[in-house]
Amino acid sequence: MKILIATGRLAEKTVRRSVGKIADVLVLDIDIAAFITPRKLLKTFLLKLPGKKYDLILVPGLVSGDFSKIEQELGCQIRLGPKHAYDLGFVLSFAKSVEFSKTLPACELLADVRRERALNLLEASEEKARPLLNLGEVKLGGEARMKVMGEIVGANELEAWALREKVESFIAKGVDVIDLGISLTALPGQLKACVALAKAKCLEKGRGEIPISIDTLNPDLIKEGIQAGADLVLSLNGSNLETAGPAVSEAGIAAVILPDEGESLPSLLKNIETAKALGIKKLIADPVLDPVGHGLAGSIVRYHEFHKLYPEIPLFFGAGNVTELLDVDTIGVNALLCGIGAELGASLLFTPEFSDKAQGSIRELKTAAGMMLLSQTRESSPKDLGLDLLQIKEKRRRPDTSLPINAIRAQAATHWKLDPAGPIRIGIVPDRIKGKGGLIIAEHEKAVVSGENAGEILDTLLEMDLVSRLDHAAYLGRELEKAELALRFSRSYAQDDNF
Repeated sequence: MKILIATGRLAEKTVRRSVGKIADVLVLDIDIAAFITPRKLLKTFLLKLPGKKYDLILVPGLVSGDFSKIEQELGCQIRLGPKHAYDLGFVLSFAKSVEFSKTLPACELLADVRRERALNLLEASEEKARPLLNLGEVKLGGEARMKVMGEIVGANELEAWALREKVESFIAKGVDVIDLGISLTALPGQLKACVALAKAKCLEKGRGEIPISIDTLNPDLIKEGIQAGADLVLSLNGSNLETAGPAVSEAGIAAVILPDEGESLPSLLKNIETAKALGIKKLIADPVLDPVGHGLAGSIVRYHEFHKLYPEIPLFFGAGNVTELLDVDTIGVNALLCGIGAELGASLLFTPEFSDKAQGSIRELKTAAGMMLLSQTRESSPKDLGLDLLQIKEKRRRPDTSLPINAIRAQAATHWKLDPAGPIRIGIVPDRIKGKGGLIIAEHEKAVVSGENAGEILDTLLEMDLVSRLDHAAYLGRELEKAELALRFSRSYAQDDNF
């Protein structure tokens, strides 16, 4: 396949370095490659490459214009390449397998293609996976992807509307199992109502296959939850196995088995054997993941030893025990915990998303679990998979600009004037259900403008003549962009505060 890359003078070196011998390079008589037009491309091609034939010509991803007539005249496809020249090598590796677009830059197109391929592979792998245990339609352990359990802390203390909203939020984030955390002050009948509400909400959203777990050690509450239709009991140990175990066994539902408080592996092994003797068939073991500074390394060893002894029993992996007690962004922590869990044979990843800093953990664990399964399927490290958790740092750094000799040192303005068109107050309304994104609000005395994109809001304010000074427009641009970033990263926002 013969490919030609069209570019400008400033990007020539980067383009040639990126494409190597994979493609030819045509440099137009123009500095900025994004300003290439159909007429300029045709003129330069006929001048420098008369009679040459190509299957594909890639123009920079930021180029606008209709190249249809030029395609007919040159007898080849003209498509958008990546926005940045350094991505050309990556893009060209897909030239024979992907149809590039006339409207979407190749870097964006391929990001979607790689992600779609990764998701399709995950779906196919999950469909044929042989699990150790089934919770309804959810596969646990074996060849299946690690599943994410989200706990609704103090579910029985929430108003019905708040519990429904929490369940809906967890579903939107991609949770596989919903755990209803029950407080010690729970009253008779509360657990039954919680289970019924959660199940009804799942059915309402068309997600009836989501198993509902009840999280309590109280035998009476466990029995009430079982009668209400709970799919999983969390948890059983020496304190309640004899009293609640028979009910679990009779119902034929799954149970998470814990070691007794203050004890470790020998206690867990004893409780597993007791649960088996009581006739509980669907066992999930929790060797207990300890927080950093309180035995994390030892607990990882405990998981490893248990999995060697009982490879047929799915493992419960309490990632939230670590993230909730660590003042570090959860994205990388959850990804690393997923990697450790995958090597230890974990089947169920647990997180309560209780604190503000841990919000988003369900989505992070779900993505990381997919990455680990793809990594195992491809027998590779969890990189270049089509899925990633990179949000702040970059996989590939854009070229830096050198400092011109005549650059003027910037200084802050010494004074400001109120815009005669009036002040504008900026705020955000986060999406509480999805836990990501939301709306930016710009309030003027004459109108309120809302949207998801900072540029669109500023354009609208300008079109409505709600801004009359350049310094005010520049200020609003800065603040609106901060508001958009706050929504993108699920952070709070206050006008004029540092981001």
